[in-house]
Amino acid sequence: MRAIIQRVSTASVEVEGQVVGRIGPGVLVLLGAGQGDTEAEARLLAEKTAHLRIFADEAGKFNRSLLDTGGSALVISQFTLYADTRKGRRPSFTGAAPPDEAEPLVHAYCAALRALDVTVETGVFGAMMRVALVNEGPVTITLDTDTYRMPRSG
Repeated sequence: MRAIIQRVSTASVEVEGQVVGRIGPGVLVLLGAGQGDTEAEARLLAEKTAHLRIFADEAGKFNRSLLDTGGSALVISQFTLYADTRKGRRPSFTGAAPPDEAEPLVHAYCAALRALDVTVETGVFGAMMRVALVNEGPVTITLDTDTYRMPRSG
């Protein structure tokens, strides 16, 4: 699974002109599921998201997590995180999990965040969405469960 985590002061998502999710301070999570991903990856990514220290402490250092700050998460499913642009000019999305496999993984990720006491808002899976955010910092972090399978270098 892949996630783009953006620290925000506010974020919202609209579907067909109606706001379906809105948060104040916290993170906007653009979340994609890949071929072969499982609920274990969803839980791992949720754990990483909740504990990622991307919020400043009193000294201005990144020492506080979403859990430390009591922030919320707005989770938006986004299969385009699996775009393959190596060939031609039109991205291929064959690396993305099919919708019937991806949707339960997005729900599992959200459930895992909620189990950690994170307030979670979401978009609508598979819908055309308009996402608005104010990125604080800006701080944007990429998480990919494939990287957690690799050994760390020196």
